[in-house]
Amino acid sequence: MISVSVFGQSASISGKVTDGTDIIPFANVALVGTSYGSVSDENGRFEIKNIPNGKYQLQVSSVGFRSYKKDIELTGRSIDLGTVSLLQDVLGLEEVVVSGTIKESFVTASPVKVEVITDELLEKAANPVNLIKSLNLINGVQEVVSCGVCYTNNISINGLPGQYTAVLIDGSPIYGNLASVYGLNGIPRQAIDRIEVIKGPNSTLYGSEAMAGVINIITKDPANQPTLAADIRMTSHLETFGNVTWSPKVGEKWHATVGANYGFIPQYHDDNGDGFGDIVNMDRVSAFTKWTMKRKDHRKLQLMAKYYYEDRRNGVRDFMIDRAYQELRGNDSIYGESIYTHRGEIFGTYQLPTKEYFRIDFSGSYHNQDSYYGDVGYAAEQYIGFGNFIWNRQIKRHDLLAGLTARYQYYDDNTLATIKPENQFIPGVFVQDEWEVVKQKFTVLGGVRLDYYEANGPVVSPRLNLKWKPAIWTTIRANFGTGFKVVNLFTEDHAFVTGQREVVLEEKLKPEHSYNGTLSFNQVYTIGNSQGTIDVDGFYTYFTNKIIPDYDTDPQQIIYANSNGHAQSWGVNAGITHSFKFPLSLRLGFSYISATETENGTTSRIQFAPEYTANGTISYTWKKAHLDFAYTGNLVGPMVLPEVFDVDELGNPLSEPRPTTSMPFYLDVLQVTYTWNKANLRFFAGVENIAGYVQRVSPLSAYNDPNSPSGFSPYFDTSYAYSPVHGREFYGGIAWELK
Repeated sequence: MISVSVFGQSASISGKVTDGTDIIPFANVALVGTSYGSVSDENGRFEIKNIPNGKYQLQVSSVGFRSYKKDIELTGRSIDLGTVSLLQDVLGLEEVVVSGTIKESFVTASPVKVEVITDELLEKAANPVNLIKSLNLINGVQEVVSCGVCYTNNISINGLPGQYTAVLIDGSPIYGNLASVYGLNGIPRQAIDRIEVIKGPNSTLYGSEAMAGVINIITKDPANQPTLAADIRMTSHLETFGNVTWSPKVGEKWHATVGANYGFIPQYHDDNGDGFGDIVNMDRVSAFTKWTMKRKDHRKLQLMAKYYYEDRRNGVRDFMIDRAYQELRGNDSIYGESIYTHRGEIFGTYQLPTKEYFRIDFSGSYHNQDSYYGDVGYAAEQYIGFGNFIWNRQIKRHDLLAGLTARYQYYDDNTLATIKPENQFIPGVFVQDEWEVVKQKFTVLGGVRLDYYEANGPVVSPRLNLKWKPAIWTTIRANFGTGFKVVNLFTEDHAFVTGQREVVLEEKLKPEHSYNGTLSFNQVYTIGNSQGTIDVDGFYTYFTNKIIPDYDTDPQQIIYANSNGHAQSWGVNAGITHSFKFPLSLRLGFSYISATETENGTTSRIQFAPEYTANGTISYTWKKAHLDFAYTGNLVGPMVLPEVFDVDELGNPLSEPRPTTSMPFYLDVLQVTYTWNKANLRFFAGVENIAGYVQRVSPLSAYNDPNSPSGFSPYFDTSYAYSPVHGREFYGGIAWELK
């Protein structure tokens, strides 16, 4: 920012708005926090008159450009600012991202397509309480529920199972294996600055688990946060969620954020009458802190730590009422599922004080799960340590990046799949070259990664990315790459420990491999004074060694084996984002997905992969009334479901299974937000699932077997969960900031 001081009595401010070359008509010019403002005319000129003496911050903004800010002190004399130049930022295309290449780049400049969802959009659209609930705004990304009792969930990209999605925080891969089942619910939305999404394999940079794509959570910079902030949200199901953060400056060089987050869901609901709760009950608390240091030459140093505890439970009424589960965990006649999770994380980045660019990214995590699924105990423990040593140099039109990685992971549980604890060190090396073949026109990014697994040997993952800009607002990208996934059975299929099916392992499970290609088209357009973008992506992924759990051979077994055939996923994502000159904006997306697996010449669709999905957000700001309105909708098409049999009045399985294809369903959210600027308060209220849609049948089968206590039938199964079983929910909340 630039400060201007002028002395005198009455004052006005004038100037001309351009993009450095052409004039910008109808730009908004305002003194922040006041009613004084103006709009530039058709020649780009503006003037604000009769401004009282004082200190102000001038802000000039226009659709498609980054806001211009300047501190001004008025003491009576008029100011002509001359030419005010705005930098273009069409619909967020100048957002800085790091996920595509492990280094900062702009969305529009990156050879790897990266989609960005900002905290501001999340706040206005639906105020989601955690990461999982934030993903409904991203086309082709959806939450998949894995269990109809404890409602564990994961993140699916382009119809592929959640275990193929790598989830990172600030670039650190610390949410693999065990943590991907319950740990993702412990990432509070209030810690998120933005969510970066890459679709398609990215094992070249991020290793195992990045077969379907990468979701990188970028946390907020303490230096840019209000000194104190707090918020609370309550729902009509008596759920409460709250956050508080303190962000002081420590000494001359450090900025810090210290925060706490909680979630509390205490009520038992059984609207579908199956005897089990429709909503998981939960006590969740987490504490986190992030520190950044101001260093010479803008070198990075940041540290973050987080602790997370969750007490999650659900089951029959006798298990749930008055917290009876605390005494009944593991009971063999009163069914319930109780999961205690303890998780600690630490991660950071340190850039070396050398002329050459060297950076160290590091992380460590501890995850402990103490759980019961009926009378079956599942105890698991996992430690992950990760380090990335990165070198980067620009040589003419070549941007070279290389790195050494080291990953240590320890995993142990009490299941028959784990004969002895997994204790392995995984070294790796990667290199890539981003070559601008024709300046601002054509870029080639090539890279390769080599990891070594003691049990599986070396694994090579190459990538090739091409970006061509035939015109200034047109971008075409082609990406090719491979992915690999080392198996952890509990995260591959949660039915492994829920229900009463026997687990059968036919062979030692080998790593899965994938091969992927995508073609992306992006076009920025203008209609009058409004602007938008159109995105169309085609993708194809081919799998070998795919693990396909067999539920059909025996209704009392799950049989696991590597496929002798193959699996594939292909489809198209299309989206449009548009911002009008008046304060209305929209995001619309549609995906068609064909996800199939072929075994012994027979091809079938992958379970829980919707044939199509669509989502959209429409938001409007009524500036005079300080109100924001947002409507978000999600359409989920038909998906293949597991073959599940109900039982008759004698407890025998019916001859015909339940429908193995779901019906399409639609979920939506309407939210209104009022901002009281003088008090730094924000009030929000909304309704989720407006039409009150619920899954037509219970997600549980054989819960009513007359020969066994509910939940203990040999035919009891929890895998038929594909959509909500509780209906409409109202919510409201308040947020406050001390700036």
